Amino acid sequence: MTIPTTPMFPWVHDAQSALETLLQRHVAARDFPCVGAKAALARGTLMVLACSRIDSAWDDLRIHDALMRFAADYRAEPGLFRSFAVVFDGPDALDEPAFEAALWQRLQSLSDKDVWRGQSYDARVSADPDDPHFSLSFGGEAFFVVGLHPAASRPARRFERPTLVFNLHDQFETLRADGRYETMREAIMVRDEAIAGSRNPMLARHGEMSEARQYSGRAVDPQWRCPFHYGGGDTA
Repeated sequence: MTIPTTPMFPWVHDAQSALETLLQRHVAARDFPCVGAKAALARGTLMVLACSRIDSAWDDLRIHDALMRFAADYRAEPGLFRSFAVVFDGPDALDEPAFEAALWQRLQSLSDKDVWRGQSYDARVSADPDDPHFSLSFGGEAFFVVGLHPAASRPARRFERPTLVFNLHDQFETLRADGRYETMREAIMVRDEAIAGSRNPMLARHGEMSEARQYSGRAVDPQWRCPFHYGGGDTA
């Protein structure tokens, strides 16, 4: 498996091999529900970047650098089933609200760095987290983020280390255009229901409800407000 390229910070975390292997085994497990992640693993297109702590900004520049490269590589050679996962070495004792707070701290910091580096927001999505068409944008490409951590209430989101998985929004649109999106979505939901005993109430299609509510994996109520604020200019 290829380690994501980070041109500005060409060093490798001491736990890179261990955390990469840990995630690969988790995705390869028979009961892991996301068939898209399984396809990425089988194709060798699941990129894994090991970092120190999800509750620290220490690795943020390095993560953003890797996201920029990942987005550029995708534009140069588009293809399905590519994911970029950041696996943090800790902390492992965060409950769901604490993990959610750390997730949005990292995503806000990464977005601020995108603005700082002069990147345009992907015009196909909204930068407003209250908008049903919201997605995050890095390096000009929209991303849907999936958070995993040890204390997740949904088994599908439970993993030994805090993790952020960045999935390209363009891939979902390609699957829709090919008529494969609904089939794959239903397969994931059926597999998720099999291990959880119920369907995830937070899942919704893009355009029906802001996807920001789904990122952390925590079931949030209708009054929940996303703490993200895009710091760039007008994206309209």
